[in-house]
Amino acid sequence: MSQSRDSKLNPSRLTRRRMLQATGAGGVTMVPGLGHMGWAQAQDKPAIGTWPAGSQGNTVYVAAAVPLTGTYAVQGADELKGWELAVEHINTNHPLMKTLAPKVNNGVLGKKVELKSADSAAKPNQALQAAQTFINQNKVILLTGSTSSAVAVAMNKFAQREKILYMPGISGSNDTTGKDCVRYGFRQGYFGEMAANSIGPILLKTFGRDRKMAFMTPDYTYGHTTTESTERFLRDKGGWKTVTNQVSPLGTQDFSQYLTNIANSGAEFLMNVNWGRDAVLSSQQAKQFGLLPKMTLVLPYQIPFFAKEAGVDISEGVFAATDFWWTLEDKYPLAKQFVEAFQKKFGYRPEWGAENAYVSFAHWARMVTETGSFYPPDVIKHWEKGEKIPSLVGDVHYRPEDHQCVRPVFVVRGKAKKDMRNAEDFWEVVDTQRGEDVIQSPTAFGCKLGDYT
Repeated sequence: MSQSRDSKLNPSRLTRRRMLQATGAGGVTMVPGLGHMGWAQAQDKPAIGTWPAGSQGNTVYVAAAVPLTGTYAVQGADELKGWELAVEHINTNHPLMKTLAPKVNNGVLGKKVELKSADSAAKPNQALQAAQTFINQNKVILLTGSTSSAVAVAMNKFAQREKILYMPGISGSNDTTGKDCVRYGFRQGYFGEMAANSIGPILLKTFGRDRKMAFMTPDYTYGHTTTESTERFLRDKGGWKTVTNQVSPLGTQDFSQYLTNIANSGAEFLMNVNWGRDAVLSSQQAKQFGLLPKMTLVLPYQIPFFAKEAGVDISEGVFAATDFWWTLEDKYPLAKQFVEAFQKKFGYRPEWGAENAYVSFAHWARMVTETGSFYPPDVIKHWEKGEKIPSLVGDVHYRPEDHQCVRPVFVVRGKAKKDMRNAEDFWEVVDTQRGEDVIQSPTAFGCKLGDYT
């Protein structure tokens, strides 16, 4: 990127030469547009990304580009609520936030945190445009939001180029912290490989070996990598055979051609990797076609609000791997605090998108406050120590090699309506897998982190 192009995209970014030219006696720096600032380590830490412009003043801004329209809108809205609650808790010293990030003190490093948001519609270009606007107008110091892994991968590259920290929120693709990993990106949630290695054993235990399965796969990075991981586990560990893999575009309304092919395939299991509204529609249409319950439906990567939207008659008995389910409050005290706080504010129990969002912001706040600086390379290096830190479901850590959080994955099974304790009691947690047991090696998916500066 040329200097003129770089300045146009990000006016707050300053080159080392420009900063040194502006440095006077005693390390006091005069930079046009930024006012009069004293930087003790001006020569050691030139401006980078939106630093230090984004952390001058009383408020720092974080930004979420999240789908509020389109096939992932319901899940995106749930995520956004998780980020909103996290910011509120950061600014008010909520006991839960103080447990996750003890050095938070009515904000982060003496500054209030404010969340900006925009609708990405799960489209990479729209998300990138929103992120650039947030940089130009608010000098945001943290970017988040994806729900679509196509957005997460694009935002990864953007964050690395712009040198601004990025936490994707929901992103199920192996590639996000695999071949498309970046130094400036950190993922808190689980993904396709972890889901496959968690749900695989219980499927083999429940249904035995040598079964026939049909996949329904959304045609982008999340779908392809999650199908690949699930297929590989069941094939290699249990001799299961894929008789057809029906690949459909994101936002498909009519799945009849794909379901016809599945109906004629001889499959015993329908492995639905579709997500959001696509998963709901394809499963409802599978029932209308008579495939369900003739075939056994499996959701390798669980979809928030699936049971509520598709109906309990479809989700009953369905196995799914997930990041979080609210009944984990019975086992984890911090999960109980979160569920109660979320329900009080928003009127329903959180799905896992909200949990993922909340914990992501809490971990960011912890790393910044422990570093004692907003300077991105220092925050990243502290994060890369890989220390055990609390989450809502026990202690976790981030791997320095790929910036992936090593955390538990839960397997749930859909409840029958007669067994539900309340109107939101859709799933029973039937298994818990340790993150260390279901994650691949840090180098397995080709991660090569970029530069700090």
